[in-house]
Amino acid sequence: MMKTALITGVTGQDGAYLAEWLLNLGYTVYGTHRLTKTPDIWRLEYLDILDHPQFHLHACDLTDFNSCKTLIKQISPDEVYNLAAQSFVGLSFKEPFMTAQITGVAVLNLLEAIRIIKPSIRFYQASSSELFGQVEEIPQTEKTPFHPRSPYAVAKLFAHWSAINYRESYGLFATCGILYNHESPLRSKEFVTRKITHTVARIALGQQDLLVLGNLDVSRDWGYAKEYVVGMHRMMQHDVADTFVLATNRTASVREFTDLAFQAAGTDLIWEGTGLNAFAIERKSGQLRVRVDQNFYRPCEVGTMQGDASKARDLLGWQANTRLEQLCQLMVQEDLRRVEKGVPF
Repeated sequence: MMKTALITGVTGQDGAYLAEWLLNLGYTVYGTHRLTKTPDIWRLEYLDILDHPQFHLHACDLTDFNSCKTLIKQISPDEVYNLAAQSFVGLSFKEPFMTAQITGVAVLNLLEAIRIIKPSIRFYQASSSELFGQVEEIPQTEKTPFHPRSPYAVAKLFAHWSAINYRESYGLFATCGILYNHESPLRSKEFVTRKITHTVARIALGQQDLLVLGNLDVSRDWGYAKEYVVGMHRMMQHDVADTFVLATNRTASVREFTDLAFQAAGTDLIWEGTGLNAFAIERKSGQLRVRVDQNFYRPCEVGTMQGDASKARDLLGWQANTRLEQLCQLMVQEDLRRVEKGVPF
């Protein structure tokens, strides 16, 4: 008998890819979106799963405990993947309370609903490398101490420890994936990688002249989102609930990502200056293509994020295979196609 999965935040990048993966495995998939907004379903349409006979979309306010209980009771899933969050770190500094409710408290609502109604459900919590914040070691593992540096990371830490607490105190199968940055053509343009690839495509097609960024020297561990949802699923099939880091164990700066994106569009850059005075010109034309604006800096920056996914490799057989150059090529080519066709997302 095939399983039923509930994915909160199914309209996001990870939710859409995970829904596609589970449907291909024969699952029946229920997905939630926020009650207060029209669902942003373009990713589900892009992956051609919105009209799949085994896919069902529900509106739900996860910050309301009774709504969570009703959701769990009606669907009675075998697996719950909690991917819903207010996931923009920058916005969390402006909206800390809202971020805490959606990203933190909602997780407690789901866990308690599962405990009361169907404790056999397997639960996946989408934790984040942002938990490490002011990092104490490089690379980071499952045993590295946490030091969150944003309201988003603090809310994620509450959710992370809530899942572990329900695992240890109530015996729930609650597993946590500490995922490092994972990108794709389904990324929102509010995230820096997609902002870069989309703007590069517009510049290449003559629709824009300049890319404006924040801190170019921030380094991240960037992987391909489509591979990371496979890791989520493998965590849920593991014999015991546990905590796993998913990462590439390689880092690149925003400057390096920008270079790769322009190269994917056939443009070489020459960089000059440092910090707020850094800029890049196009080698061929001499035109200014990249400059820095302090308004895009975070109020409180994190350290070098580099994850060691050895545990996931050894216990789950999972590893990241797509190199950053390939990922940039994939994202830029898709953005070139979208911009050329006038696709808005």
